[in-house]
Amino acid sequence: MPAYLNGLIELPWWGYVLLTLALTHVTIAGVTLYLHRAQAHRALDLHPVVSHFFRFWLWLTTGIVTKEWASIHRKHHAKCETAEDPHSPQVLGIRKVLLEGAELYRAEAKNQDTLERYGRGTPDDWLERHVYTPHSSLGIALMLVIDVVLFGPIGLSIWAVQMLWIPLFAAGVINGLGHYWGYRNFACEDASTNILPWGILIGGEELHNNHHAYGSSARLSNRWYEFDIGWAYIRILEILGLASVKKVAPKVRWGEIKHFCDADLLHAIITHRYDVLTRYSRGMKRAYAQELQNMRGALPDLARVKRWLNLDQNALKPLEKAELLSVLAQNERLKTLYQMRQELTALWGRSTASSEQLVRQLQDWCQRAEASGIEALARFSLRLRSYA
Repeated sequence: MPAYLNGLIELPWWGYVLLTLALTHVTIAGVTLYLHRAQAHRALDLHPVVSHFFRFWLWLTTGIVTKEWASIHRKHHAKCETAEDPHSPQVLGIRKVLLEGAELYRAEAKNQDTLERYGRGTPDDWLERHVYTPHSSLGIALMLVIDVVLFGPIGLSIWAVQMLWIPLFAAGVINGLGHYWGYRNFACEDASTNILPWGILIGGEELHNNHHAYGSSARLSNRWYEFDIGWAYIRILEILGLASVKKVAPKVRWGEIKHFCDADLLHAIITHRYDVLTRYSRGMKRAYAQELQNMRGALPDLARVKRWLNLDQNALKPLEKAELLSVLAQNERLKTLYQMRQELTALWGRSTASSEQLVRQLQDWCQRAEASGIEALARFSLRLRSYA
């Protein structure tokens, strides 16, 4: 083969592997920093140079249009785990989202109502209108030419990996497994999960449950053992004056136990509502188990009932709700634990109640919890009174 067909750059086999990983990681960084945190959620502002670099790079490596991506993601949050969610494995099935996530994205991108309703504030300059949006496939073709010219025939393989990376990991793994399998720090209304505590391979997007709990946070890590490499990049950009963080998830702080609830305590509880629900579920776990064990012979399915106890009533199907109510009618303590959870979530639900009324409801809730005779519930109430 003539030397000029081998490309301008020749590397050992491991060099091509490392190069490909580096190129795909830049793409991942563009998705998580530019598309996700900056554009879709406005969690940070990027310097125009950084912002346009990522926009240009994503045009070359994915053909993604900023307005389409941001619109679809915002709709996902607004309609999460419902029939209107563009890519919920809870609705469409894990196989569908995992293997056909890119197809689901392309189908939703054709929905003009989605773009108009959720696409506000995305770039609308000359380049966007005349290059990136109308010629989204041109960048992909240009990337192919660049890879082949630089690396010869193996450039085809590098290009193929680049083209598969986002459809596989972002559209498939995050949108699929990130709502199906993993651990949860926060009891969100949706099924979001953290796939791994080390958010490196997919830029920190693996920490998906943390993100759904605090969608406008620029930092996706929340626990001490979690690492979000995207946040590390943001901190470096901040030091260089190329990024400005607008919001991060609030850290839970504790104060003295308030014997009389006030507006500050109510605000703290509403701010940390997902943390509150998570602690409630964990705190009541043994009490649930003990009561369910006493009813084992009368229960239709122990595992299902355990899951239902930690869900909001609106998340249950009519038959599930009827079955759960039948179980609760047989056990007063279990009924109390479940009803107290529903009343707690009502504090931050859509309500016409004033702040003063909500404070009184909170005070009443705590008093009834502490007088319930259920030790786990009383302990939780005291913990609840100390949120700061």
